This record gives sequence, structure tokens and C-alpha cells, in this order.
Amino acid sequence: MRALTRWCMLLAMTLATVAAERASALDAPTQLLKLSTAQGPAYPLGKAGEIWATLIRERSGGRLAVTHFPGATLSARDPAREFGALRDRTFELAVGSTFVWSAQVPQLNVLALPWLVPDAPELEALVDGDVGKRLSATLEAAGVVPVAWVANGFIELASKVPVNKPADLAGMQVRVQPSPLVEETLAALKARPSAMSAADARAALESGRLDGQETSIAAYSASRLYAGPLTHLQLWHAHADALVFAVNRSVWESWPQSDRQLVREAAVEASQQALAMARRLADDSAVAKLGAQGAVVTRLTPAGRDAFREAARDVYDRWTPIIGAELVEAAQAGIAGRRSAR
Repeated sequence: MRALTRWCMLLAMTLATVAAERASALDAPTQLLKLSTAQGPAYPLGKAGEIWATLIRERSGGRLAVTHFPGATLSARDPAREFGALRDRTFELAVGSTFVWSAQVPQLNVLALPWLVPDAPELEALVDGDVGKRLSATLEAAGVVPVAWVANGFIELASKVPVNKPADLAGMQVRVQPSPLVEETLAALKARPSAMSAADARAALESGRLDGQETSIAAYSASRLYAGPLTHLQLWHAHADALVFAVNRSVWESWPQSDRQLVREAAVEASQQALAMARRLADDSAVAKLGAQGAVVTRLTPAGRDAFREAARDVYDRWTPIIGAELVEAAQAGIAGRRSAR
């Protein structure tokens, strides 16, 4: 009887605490919050930010007044500065790309190791499993709290000519996003990587100085690269990318548990919609549509993938200790586990 009485008292105290917290949240003044994404809603990254901001506003009754700022406008239009700006509270929330944020957080390069992640199911298994948990802990220690992850797909290659083997890249000037790992990978393949703005890339294409560009399927389609000289799209899955929904840590810690739950649940729902969009933009029908629009789309065979990975082996090995050998081993184990479960 005493145990039952004690349990009832604990339950009553818990319910009272939750009720008080909710009442406090409802009575709290409106918070004006900024959410950054490097891309607009034509891409899964930008759409994720748009949906997340909308859900938070709606579910808080407008009390958490989140405004979405696409195009990295809050970080001087430089996506590479976005993580630091979030950490320093230039804005409060962001949906970021591991591929881009890896410039500030080296561990995020684990997904971008050349030809580590074979395909979408393995990428989803990594971000939903042990690797995602390890990366979350790393980001939180750096001042940013991840509340959801989603697989975003792969970095492919658009080019003027077919690229089916490492030797085909020799001497090609290829536009890349600023990333030492990616630049080293292309250099190992005897290409000439060049980080440049979109405007500079257009000028280089028009003058004939640019032979290729690393891109996602979504970006290749949205920017209509197939309408210019880069008519070949090699689905080579050289580097993988994931999206992370994150909140500045001091902001997160200032919120009551009810607001944290609201923001996290909204992020999870937005991540599911972003994943559906990412899958749709890269599925067979999307690839077929590109073919109908004039693109020549090819996929690496398993043997072709092995050849590229072997050609970039020194880069893989050099970056493993930079990323962390244990994290790389966890990724390898996660991939092996997912493949054996197929």
C-alpha cells in the first residue's frame, strides 16, 4: 500500500511539473529565431529548413517565431561559414550539410571518404545508427545540438566527356566545393580540382576552361547543366552527404523540456519529408527524365567503383587518422552490417 501511495505521489509530482512547464512555456514571450540553410527549397536541404521553420511556428502557436533564411544569407553567403555562425549564435537554428560543415568539424568527413559508402541504404543506416550518434556527440561538444539527421545522397560528376575509369580524369579541370578531402581525391586521380563560385564556373564553362563539376543529381537537374557542355553525368557516388538539423547549444539549454521536444519532433518530421524528396530526386524516373532532356547518364559498375577507390586509396588512408580511426571503423562496420542484412 505504501509503495502504491509513493507511486501515486511521484506521478502527481511529475504531472504537476509537466503542467507547470507547459504553462510557463505558454506564458513566455515570443522568441524571434533565425534558421539558416545554404540552399533554397528546390533542394532537400532548403526544403527541410522551410518545413522545419513552419512546423515550429505552427506547433508553438507562433511563440517560437522561426524565420527561414536560405542561400547562406546569414553567413555572408558562404556556406563554409555556416557552422561557425551557428555555434557563435549569429542565428539559432540551421539545417546543414556534413559535406560543407566538415571544413569546421573534421569528423564529418567520414561520410565523404572516397567510395566508402556504396549506396543510399548504407548511407541511411550510417546516419540512423552508431555513426550518427557519434557525430551528434562531436557536434554537441563543439557547441551545436543535433536533433535529427537525414541521408542526402551522393556527390556525382558532370563532365564534357564520359568518365568510366580513373585515367579518364587525367588533366581535367573540375569544379568542386571547397574541401581538402575532395580536392585531394581528384588530384590523386590526376584531375585539376578548382574551387570556384557559380559565376566563375559559368565563365569558365563558356570559355572552355572547365571540363567537369562535382554535383548532386538534384543540383545537376535544377541548374540545367545538361543544357550546356556538361552533358555527361557519372553516378559514381564518390562522396556521401547527410543533412543535420541543429540548434545552438546555449539556445537549446535555455528552452524548457517541452520546447525541446516540440523542436525535435518538428525536425524529425521535416527530416522524413526531406528524405522522401532526396529519394524522389535521385530515383530511376528522375534519372530517366534527365536522359530524355539530353543528359548521358551512366553508373559505375562494381569493378569500376573498385578501380576508383583503389586509385584514391592513399587519400582514404591519409584522412582516416584525421577523422578518427574508431569512427572510420564504425562506419565500415555499419556498412558491412547493412549489406549483410540485404
